[in-house]
Amino acid sequence: MVTEALLVIAAAGVGGLTYARWRRGALYEALEKRLDAIRASARVDVGSLLQRPVPSFESRLTRLTEALPTTTIDTLRREALQLVRPERSYIPTHKKGGTVAYETLFETAPSIVALYQSREMCDLISRIVGMDVRPTPIYDQSSLSVLFYEKPGDHIGWHYDHNFYRGRHFTVLLPIINEGTAGGGLSHATLKAKIGSTETDVATPPNSLIVFEGARVNHKVTPIIEGERRLVISMTYCSDNRANVVQGAVRRIKDVAFFGPRALWT
Repeated sequence: MVTEALLVIAAAGVGGLTYARWRRGALYEALEKRLDAIRASARVDVGSLLQRPVPSFESRLTRLTEALPTTTIDTLRREALQLVRPERSYIPTHKKGGTVAYETLFETAPSIVALYQSREMCDLISRIVGMDVRPTPIYDQSSLSVLFYEKPGDHIGWHYDHNFYRGRHFTVLLPIINEGTAGGGLSHATLKAKIGSTETDVATPPNSLIVFEGARVNHKVTPIIEGERRLVISMTYCSDNRANVVQGAVRRIKDVAFFGPRALWT
């Protein structure tokens, strides 16, 4: 009797895992179709961005100011503010904040998805880093996300953006809201990076575009305080977005910490 009961439990567990994986697969098939529709219909005006001189990337970090037309930033901001409640994550002594994952953005923020996937953005980042890059896969929860720093103490400690792909991996940040009581009316949430042995502050006013090789540049964001808000579109690009088995497994473990158990079946 005990053996039979254990067999039933084991079969149910295997069946549950198989069903969960099937559901995730069906979701990504639907998102691929949705992505095709977004590419065909959602156009994002990048203005004269591609005509601007490309800044040096010698230190593996650079930034552009006033990157996009005001109307485009307004559209992206409206979409971000209409998002469902962010998923809050808390890792003691390291991270506290909210995140909206890639798959959530497809239905609620098509312009944000269109910007990330646009040929113009890929071309710009390719020119800056000096090699052809492309978006990372649709099942990677961190390929595209919106980061919310809006509760006192929201921050992230010193870290690298681990590269889970065969090619070089680059992080692109586009702040769309940054308001508070620090200098210039910005929040106290400050992006800091270590370039060699030197720690530097990286200005992140709205509509600045920060490009860096996160796997090589150690960085953090200091805590925000009461009454402040900072919303950032985070995009990742890679020169070769294929991954081996080990890289895929490690990525899933990381995504579970930020986005929950569903990442196990990505």
